[in-house]
Amino acid sequence: MARKASQEPLPPWGSALAGATGAVLANAIVYPLDIVKTRLQLQVKRKSTDPKPLTIDDAHYTSSLDAIKKIIEDEGLTGLYSGLNGSLLGVTSTNFAYFYWYSVVRSLYISSQTVPRTPGTAVELSLGAVAGAVAQIFTIPVSVVTTRQQTQPKGDKKGLLDTGREVIHSDDGWPGLWRGLKASLVLVINPAITYGAYQKLREMLFPEKPNLRPWESFFLGAASKALATVVTQPLIVAKVGLQSRPPLARQGKPFKSFIEVMTYIIEHEGPLALFKGLAPQITKGILVQGLLMMTKERMEILFIVLFAYVRRLRDTQLQKAAAAATAQANKTLPILSK
Repeated sequence: MARKASQEPLPPWGSALAGATGAVLANAIVYPLDIVKTRLQLQVKRKSTDPKPLTIDDAHYTSSLDAIKKIIEDEGLTGLYSGLNGSLLGVTSTNFAYFYWYSVVRSLYISSQTVPRTPGTAVELSLGAVAGAVAQIFTIPVSVVTTRQQTQPKGDKKGLLDTGREVIHSDDGWPGLWRGLKASLVLVINPAITYGAYQKLREMLFPEKPNLRPWESFFLGAASKALATVVTQPLIVAKVGLQSRPPLARQGKPFKSFIEVMTYIIEHEGPLALFKGLAPQITKGILVQGLLMMTKERMEILFIVLFAYVRRLRDTQLQKAAAAATAQANKTLPILSK
């Protein structure tokens, strides 16, 4: 919903900074859930006939709580924060890029209309997809490295740069940093659905309301993210499989496409396994999206007030400078008399 006419809209970079700030705070708070959902999505159920583990280590998790317990027992509390620095770097870059390009393409679309009006649902989804695709192309290397860090077994933990070198020195080479790009481009429908649904729900539930209360922003963000997560979960699982180390049962042979990952999962676990890790994925998504949108709304208000103050201060300084220049001119210019 458009803001009041008395409020000048934020520039794209202002909206991007507000979104990135909210995303970093939200993801830092719920990061252990990100570790848990990644581990659950990577593990493959074992059969009695399997000669070796199908996953990257011997740990097998029966639930989210079981995963948290075993990770702490095996790796300590810090195990729940493996790859945090890289993850927050990825979150910052991805969300800054997404919100920037979303603001740009949405503004361009509205200004291109003969009669400016709020975009419809289909247009909102399309604008979100375009912004998401552009953001993914530039930020996916950080996602690849972070996923590797999150799934490194105990005793083989590496930093962000060392993990990046490991990817580059693998058979994939430099292109390995963009592993899963096709799946990521397909997954732009996730933020597209999320923010498209957010805009529509906001217009339906809170029409003509330029600024939302924190709980209103949280509710809209959580509801829209839950919907998007359920729709795209199989692709999310496939993307994690693509970006992590290949299962031991594949003898180091990496997956070539997300279709191959999905086929492998169905063959070993059945089609419902494409939704494994859904509970922590939705929980994390709801908390992150709710906190993100709540924080973003507050940050946008703060930036609007800050920009208004800076503009007022600048105008006051210009007026003082003009008055001083006029007074100086009156003193130095000769006085013409009749």
